[in-house]
Order: sequence, then structure tokens, then C-alpha cells
Amino acid sequence: MAKFELRLPKMGESVAEATITSWLKSVGDRIETDEAIVEIATDKVDSEVPSEVSGTLVEILYEVNAVVQVGAAIAIIETDESLSDSESLSETPENKAILAIPTETTEKAAQTTEDVDRLTTAPSGKFYSPLVRNIAAKEGISMAELEMISGSGKDQRVTKKDILAYLEKGRETAPLISGPTPAAKVPNELQSQSSAPVSVNGADEIIEMSRMGKLIAKHMVDSVQTAAHVQSFIEVDVTPIVKWRNAVKEAYFAREGEKITYTPVFMQAVAMALKQFPMMNISVDGTSVIKRKDINLGMAAALPDGNLIVPVIKHADRLSLTGMTRAVNDLANRARNGALAPDEIQGGTYTVTNVGGFGSVFGTPIINQPQVGILALGAIRKVPAVIETDQGDFIGIRHKMFLSHSYDHRVVNGALGGSFIKKIKEVLEAWDENTAF
Repeated sequence: MAKFELRLPKMGESVAEATITSWLKSVGDRIETDEAIVEIATDKVDSEVPSEVSGTLVEILYEVNAVVQVGAAIAIIETDESLSDSESLSETPENKAILAIPTETTEKAAQTTEDVDRLTTAPSGKFYSPLVRNIAAKEGISMAELEMISGSGKDQRVTKKDILAYLEKGRETAPLISGPTPAAKVPNELQSQSSAPVSVNGADEIIEMSRMGKLIAKHMVDSVQTAAHVQSFIEVDVTPIVKWRNAVKEAYFAREGEKITYTPVFMQAVAMALKQFPMMNISVDGTSVIKRKDINLGMAAALPDGNLIVPVIKHADRLSLTGMTRAVNDLANRARNGALAPDEIQGGTYTVTNVGGFGSVFGTPIINQPQVGILALGAIRKVPAVIETDQGDFIGIRHKMFLSHSYDHRVVNGALGGSFIKKIKEVLEAWDENTAF
């Protein structure tokens, strides 16, 4: 028998910590290799941590809602077989002391969980990372005091470095913000005390928003408060694409074992347009514009619980149609099954959402910050249309759809926003029905 430390795995270069949301096993439970033990959550995605060994769970080092750093031990498993020296924990006084440290941290985390929850966002709507909130709670820093700390991060966000510097300088002597931050000027829609009261009677059901639902709601409100949204709409004749898909879908399914949808075609057209209009592939940072080198397309996907997640197709402009189809299907399937890694929903430079999947003709989507544009794909419909020929104009049945383009009018004017979707229309309407995979 040996003891094995189950550690919080690395979840991507940009993810340093996660919150314990649920223990799937209890102390004393039998565990098999690759069996999920605990559910964790980052700011963007939920996932499970599987066991690397078989054995018995003998100790849980962090309680639910504790914020844990990547690489930290979260549980101890007594294994069935002897492990190598690098994997096992011998019963020496030194190693017992090592095991005691996370346990002590667990007690502190349990004591401060309620305080950390209260520090999720300020009344002004300013966001604080789980790490900053945890440090503030442990050091007894109130929300009012936290809002006074000058942040060096994006949008004056307080970073770990800022709060540690504040503590190091004796708190009261640290540089403070002389006035309200930009975020403080606009109340948080989710926590505003000035919102109209809601009456509830005995027949009504009160449903608490999920953690992801709260994050989505805040992200949407922040986007509307940040970007000057404006929309452009254009109608596209996709008859050639419909005929092409009908001709190749059975052969594609026989070869790949999965269906081909219209989405990869649209995503490829968007990637081509972004390459021609690189100023749509940007982000805004204060008064600076960041021109992105890579074209990483976000693909909004509906989840079984009704929430939304946006996996990202990296380097989308480099993919062939077959590669794009595989990427779309893979990300969509894993999104529905909750199997996305945190890095797979980060780094997007432009987003596409398919409102037509629910029958909508068009929509006015909210920009996915810090991007400056989002495209909504409307439903494809059979409609009567004027067909121009050398012999004159005729009325015929065509497959058409609307593209709805929301863009940030701070940096994207109507000419650029309109030209961008016009280019997508041109690419789609020029589709060759003989295109092969």
C-alpha cells in the first residue's frame, strides 16, 4: 500500500486556479483508474478530475467552493500497489508535515468561503479574479477597500501583483485610486440596488441562476456597457450550397461517420473575409487597438441545460473545408458533453452564432468581449425571388438566409462593418456546387 497525492491538473497556459464545485467521491470510497473524483470550475468552463490510480480515497484536502492553485494536492488516495518514490508519500514525520499543510489551508478556505463569495464583484460591477478575492478575504480586506486599490491589469483590473504590493506597503500607504474607476461609473445590472422590486406570490417558483448563467449574464451586461453596438443585415442566396450539401452528405457520412452541416462552410467564409478585412480581427484596450495576427473563430454552442458556451477554432484561416468540418463537429460534440478544456474556449478573435438553428430569421447578437464583431446566421428558407437572366427577369424558388452583423462602433464604422458582411455574401454566393472534400 502507498499514498498518492491527487493534484489539480494543468488546464491550459492561461488557467492558474480553479474552484472545487463538487466532490463525486467521499472518504472511504473505492476509486478506479480514470474514474472522476471531483468537479472543478474555472471562470469559463466546468470539468472533472479523474484519478490516475486505483485505490481508496482516504483524505479530502479542500472543501467545496475552495479556490485551488494548479498543481496543488487536493486529495490523498491509498493505492492498491506500491508506487515509485516520486509518486508515493512514506509515513515519515517530514511527509506527515507536508500533508498537514493542505489540511490547514482547507480549514482557512472553509472559514473564508463566504467572504470570497461576497467579493465576486463590486457593487460597481468591477470584476475580481478568484485569486485576488481569496487573498482579500484571508487578509480581511473589505470590498470598499479592495475597490480603492489601483489596478495595473486590463481595464484597471486588480492583479495578484497589485494586491500583494498593497499589503507589502502597509495597506494605508499604498497608491489609491483618487476617483471612481471607469467601471464604477456604470452600475452592475445584476447587483444594482436601484432595480425595480420584483413581487412574488405563492404560486411562483424561484430558481437560482447557475454559476455559468451568472457568468454569462455579467459578460453580456459588461459587453453592452462597454461597446457601442450597431448592426448591419444582408440577405444571401445560398441555393448552390444547399444543392452541394444534399449531393455530398451521404458520401461524407459514409466516409467520416458524422453529418456535414452548413456551419463549416459559413465559418470558412468568415475566415476568408477576416483575412481580407483585418481591422475586423481586432480588440480594444483603452485607447489602443490590438490587431490580431491569428484568426481564431468562436463558435457559439447551446448546452443541454440551456446555457451557452463558445469553443474556439484556432487558426481557422489555415483549415481546409474538411479540416473545418472536423473541427466544428468535434468542438460541438465535446461542448454538449462538457468535455472542453479551458484553453479551447479562450483566445477567440471573432465569433459566429447560429440563431437559425432555432428558427430565427435574423438576430442582433451581443459582441463577445474583447472582440469587436459577431455574426448571426439566420434560418435558411425557401422564398420566391427574382432571377436575372439574359432572356429577362423571372420568379423562381431560391434558398435564402440573412446574416446579422453586430460590431463595435467605437472602432468599426458602417463602411467597414457593411463591407465585411458583403464579402461573406460574395464568397457564399460564389460557391461551386462541384466542390469536393
